[in-house]
Amino acid sequence: MAIDQVNVEIVAREVIRPSSPTLNHLRKFNLSLLDQLAPVSYEPLVLLYSNFQQQLTGTHESQRLKRSLSETLTRFYPLAGRIKDGASIECNDLGAVFVESRVSCLLSKFLEKPDVEVIRKFIPVETESPEALTGSLVLVQANFFACGGLAIGVCISHKAADPVTFSTFIKAWAAAAFRSVDDSSTVLPLFNASSLFPPQNLPLTRPAAVELMNDKCVTKRLVFDASEIAALQAKAVSESVTCPTRVEAVTALIWKCAMNASRSNSEHLRYSILSQSVNLRKRMAPPLPENTFGNLVGYFASCATECEIELQSLVGQLRKGLRDFGENYVEKLGEDKAFMAVCESFQGAGSMLQEGNVDFYASTDFCRFPFYGIDFGWGKPTWVTIPTGANKNVTTIMDTRDGEGVEAWVTLTEEAMAFFERDRELLAAASLDPSALDLIMPMSSL
Repeated sequence: MAIDQVNVEIVAREVIRPSSPTLNHLRKFNLSLLDQLAPVSYEPLVLLYSNFQQQLTGTHESQRLKRSLSETLTRFYPLAGRIKDGASIECNDLGAVFVESRVSCLLSKFLEKPDVEVIRKFIPVETESPEALTGSLVLVQANFFACGGLAIGVCISHKAADPVTFSTFIKAWAAAAFRSVDDSSTVLPLFNASSLFPPQNLPLTRPAAVELMNDKCVTKRLVFDASEIAALQAKAVSESVTCPTRVEAVTALIWKCAMNASRSNSEHLRYSILSQSVNLRKRMAPPLPENTFGNLVGYFASCATECEIELQSLVGQLRKGLRDFGENYVEKLGEDKAFMAVCESFQGAGSMLQEGNVDFYASTDFCRFPFYGIDFGWGKPTWVTIPTGANKNVTTIMDTRDGEGVEAWVTLTEEAMAFFERDRELLAAASLDPSALDLIMPMSSL
């Protein structure tokens, strides 16, 4: 549904503070080295619910969300504070921002053809906002549709939390809303990352070499069903990778088609680098609990030349990049050489980008995250999406509602997207901007 057909009117804005004040000895929270090097941006998430009755006004649901958010901020107390000096959070209980809006259309109409520009109106702040370093660490926007549907847009500062911590926070918040805040099944965060990766005296921003350039871009949504993913996996099998994962197969195809699009617009063959993130918790020795708070994420690069553009070769490069990351990066983290490992990683990325004739891509994988299980008390989400920002050459992938397919948001320059969206191999494997209603179970009242 086009942005000019949807009006999202902000009707209320307030600050939600923790339900209990933070104790004095917890007022300073040290960031870890990995927090310091995280992007100055917000991670967004939009959860859409159709499980409301027509007559509900949203008042009761809004109060439930605010009360449970307040309780959850007490447990995740750093998220109610503000980053002070690039190395710590002042846990001053300034709270999270909570916005309410009214959406002029029916949820079913929006789901017929989701538009990324409309989705971006469902979140309370631009993802690339510098406020991620200076302002509220958590912002929420509750968007009430005319039919009674609800879209909950949440943004959390990447300087304080990675996707795993974001997921832990959302799950705890939903548990507090759905049940009692004292429910023993709710997992509490562990605040020990700074002891594992002590902060350093670093600039407040990351090196410019690893930042993605802003350009005039277009974002498209792709949906791969389970059968097409299986076909891609079979096609990607090689001697070096005998069992490609579904994420590897989908990522490699998107990368391949993006490279083809770039080369169609260039007189020269270009070197290509794809950066992916990886959860460090399970790769540490010994592994860290999943509820370890903060940025426990690393980044690894896969490289391709003009001779390596076939699916098998690209999957092989993806697997090699992850293997090299484990051997060269994770082992150093386990040997108390975290600062050296991180510096080498950034210097390597910077030197490759400075060579010229290089296309840099980034892909973030949210598959297997439990977002479709987030129940605030009125049922599980009808649809979940992660709107991308305006940076070029960025892909975000996550599960479809059934857990078998994959949805991808891909952002490229206008010129590259014109070729990308017509790529025959891509269109044979994926649906371009399909209705979200095709991906969900039949619903009686949208």
